[in-house]
Amino acid sequence: MGLSDIAAGLTVTTPQRERGVATVDATEAPLAERLTPYADDLPCRVAVAAALLDAYGAGTSVGAAAATAGVAPTTGAKVLHVLGVGGVNPVSPLAREIVADWLDGELTRSEAVALSGASDAEFALGAYCATHPPLEEAAAVVAAAREPDSRTLDRRSRDALAGACGTPDDLR
Repeated sequence: MGLSDIAAGLTVTTPQRERGVATVDATEAPLAERLTPYADDLPCRVAVAAALLDAYGAGTSVGAAAATAGVAPTTGAKVLHVLGVGGVNPVSPLAREIVADWLDGELTRSEAVALSGASDAEFALGAYCATHPPLEEAAAVVAAAREPDSRTLDRRSRDALAGACGTPDDLR
């Protein structure tokens, strides 16, 4: 019996709400202001990068976040990569080795694209990721913007779990 057999006849009667990813910025200055020192190394304006990070952090895809920020999806992926957001390189680990071989001059571009199995756009983005490492300081700024304030988190965690934790007397 497969999953399709088990799920046959099931219907969803309650709509789900899109909740996105919860983030808390525990810093004082706006993200765009904190990214200003890295403006020359970003493939777009700092305000666009901040809008892109906010949209992506809310749980949207790279393409949807790029559309929200007003840039092309490839540019959005480049910005996220340079700012240290993982998972935006579209090529597999094996294809990354092929990109490296192409960058080293061991393969022609057409051979490398064919061997990688990636589209031209994916290959180009993979090459960009291989030649532009994330900016460590900017990645730290982005990570700090996404970390919750520990004092608030501890209080919220205690409040949320207050009714879930029993006492030793409840174990009898």
